[in-house]
Amino acid sequence: MEIKQDSLTGKEVYELIMDHLQNMEIHSPPESRHALNFDGLKQPDITFWSAWEGNELVGCGALKELDPVHGEIKSMKTSPAHLRKGVSKNILLHIIEVAKERGYRRLSLETGSMAAFIPARKLYEGYGFTYCEPFAGYREDPNSLFMTKEI
Repeated sequence: MEIKQDSLTGKEVYELIMDHLQNMEIHSPPESRHALNFDGLKQPDITFWSAWEGNELVGCGALKELDPVHGEIKSMKTSPAHLRKGVSKNILLHIIEVAKERGYRRLSLETGSMAAFIPARKLYEGYGFTYCEPFAGYREDPNSLFMTKEI
C-alpha cells in the first residue's frame, strides 16, 4: 500500500469523500456532523493523504493542526471494497508518524457514538486513544465521542 499526500483533485478521491459525507448523513444528525467537505479539507492547516494499491484507491485520512503540539485526525475512510484489510490501520499509523515528525505531543479526534462507528472506535482504542472531553471548539453532544492520545 502506498500512502501519498493528495491534492483532492482525482475522481477516485472525490467519490470516496462523497461516500464518507453521505455515510455521515445516514448515521449522524446535521448538528452532529463534523466531517469536512472538499473546501474544508483543502485548508492550509490540513494535510490530506490517499492510500493506493496499484491504481486502486483503498482509503484516505487527514491531519489538522490545532496548534504547534496538537493535531486532529480527520476524514479517515476506507473504500467499501477494502474493509477489514488493514487500510485504516496503515493510514492511522502514517498519520501518527507524521504527527511525531512535526513535534506534536497529542492527537485527538471526534467520532460518532452510534453503532456504525464501533469499528472506528475499536481501531483507535487499539492504538492507545482514550476517551476525553470535547476539544478545539467541539461541544458535548450525545452523538459524538472524543478521543485523544499522547504521542
